[in-house]
Amino acid sequence: MNVIIYSDNSQSSLEETLMMSGDYMVRSFGVSDIENYKEVNPTVMVFDMPLDKVREVCAVTKFDAGVLIVTDEIPEDLVIHAESFDYIKRPVNNTELTTRINSLGKVMKYKNSLKTIAVTDELTGLYNRKYLHSRLDAEISRAKRYGTSLSCVLIDIDFFKTVNDMYGYDWGDVLLKKVAQMLEALIRKEDILTRYGDEEFILVLPNTSEDQAFIFAERFRRDIEKMEFIPASEEERHPITISGGISAYPFLENVEENSNTIIRYAEHALYSAKKRGKNQIVQFSKLNLDF
Repeated sequence: MNVIIYSDNSQSSLEETLMMSGDYMVRSFGVSDIENYKEVNPTVMVFDMPLDKVREVCAVTKFDAGVLIVTDEIPEDLVIHAESFDYIKRPVNNTELTTRINSLGKVMKYKNSLKTIAVTDELTGLYNRKYLHSRLDAEISRAKRYGTSLSCVLIDIDFFKTVNDMYGYDWGDVLLKKVAQMLEALIRKEDILTRYGDEEFILVLPNTSEDQAFIFAERFRRDIEKMEFIPASEEERHPITISGGISAYPFLENVEENSNTIIRYAEHALYSAKKRGKNQIVQFSKLNLDF
């Protein structure tokens, strides 16, 4: 378990106690480093400092971790913005300390599993539409702040309804999982892959221009075209193709800079790919549309 100890002098006597147990990865920091806690990704944060400093820190920061406060007395009016929190009084009993940290760790594990379920597509294991919009808005803001590009690739499996109708929904599910796995094998750590609709996937590519996204999507289209999908037997080989639409930020027009806009543009490009006969990738910037 990853535990951070914050103390007013960057050094806490609790660090050695936890290190000796062998169950934790422990680091100590001063209060001035509190804003960088997400870079360490702690499970539990221990505040070993006077209550006035704890009040100052906890009043303005929302912690995505469990918080344990070491205190001389339990305060009645201390507001903690954290996933879960607890107190332990001085002098600290080592057994009680590890017990409370472990309890917070279990609570965090449970809450994190619930969060994962809430943003995950059950069939493919990819992120779902709910997660997409929150992350995509954040990525657009990041691209705007740093002056970088961001691309959105919308992929649709051609004639997917035919697969379901001819071979059954179980084989349709097999195909969806296969396409998801192939996409996952190609993307970078920073890319965001989601299942957007029944047979649609959206891939968000930070620091990627529309032309670069096209090269990626076209490579994937060719890979899918060569894939052998065998829904019934060795004798039946159903050909599979995909169509794709690509949009990118910064936008060419003066429009709302949000996830809805970049997805809508990708949808227009995908619609054009379908209309042109499917099995192709279309860039929104190449369309002659009047909005």
